[in-house]
Amino acid sequence: MTIIAGCDVGSLTSKAVIMQQDKILAVEIIKSKAKPQESANLVLENALTKAGLKLPDVQFIVGTGYGRDHIPFVHKTMSEISCHARGAKWLVPSAKTIIDIGGQDCKVIKLDKTGNVSKFIANDKCASGTGRFLEVMARMMNISIQELGEVSEKSKQPIQFASMCTVWAQADVVKYLNSGFALEDIGAGINMAMANRVSMLVSAIGIETDICMTGGVSKNSGVFVSLERILGHKIKKARKLDPQLAGALGAALIANDQIKGRA
Repeated sequence: MTIIAGCDVGSLTSKAVIMQQDKILAVEIIKSKAKPQESANLVLENALTKAGLKLPDVQFIVGTGYGRDHIPFVHKTMSEISCHARGAKWLVPSAKTIIDIGGQDCKVIKLDKTGNVSKFIANDKCASGTGRFLEVMARMMNISIQELGEVSEKSKQPIQFASMCTVWAQADVVKYLNSGFALEDIGAGINMAMANRVSMLVSAIGIETDICMTGGVSKNSGVFVSLERILGHKIKKARKLDPQLAGALGAALIANDQIKGRA
């Protein structure tokens, strides 16, 4: 019985996927701890417990994410681009353009006909267009990130934010809240501003259908719908697995390649 695993340690969440060949045995998502190694140990331990396994049972583990160099138990580390591309392709086999919005960056990846990465672009220098931006805005509104997507669906007149800068946007949220603007209109404006920022990256790299979206922000319906409207294309959803697990899934699939001697 060949068991492999992928571990994705991100800035906001850490994820693990345990597989036996092409079958998923267990997955886990936790909020990241202060130290990447603590996040890695906890998320994999939880996933192993779900699968009824111990660490020595796993033949090969690939690590990815911003904290990949601090994961103590991995056999190999891989870039987020490689892992997210591989995971997204497994989730949406027809995907040619992948939009991944994580806690601290946003990546747009294009795949060639064979499913390999042909081009990519990333925003990792600024919080705008990332999960961190939504987290800060949701905190200002005293709601969760999940609620931020839900409330915006009720909006009749989304607010237009003048700046995507997190600092200025915070000031705008305070101003709108104090002026009595509806929570749903503020939320819709935040999600639209986020979608606009991401659409700039997509336009820069060029759109090729099918498009799929991964990462935690893909579960925000407000951003998802706004991005579809701005791009003028439908975005396919990952239905076989939580899209937030794409990086860990890709890492596990690469681990499987290593075990089989294909990589």
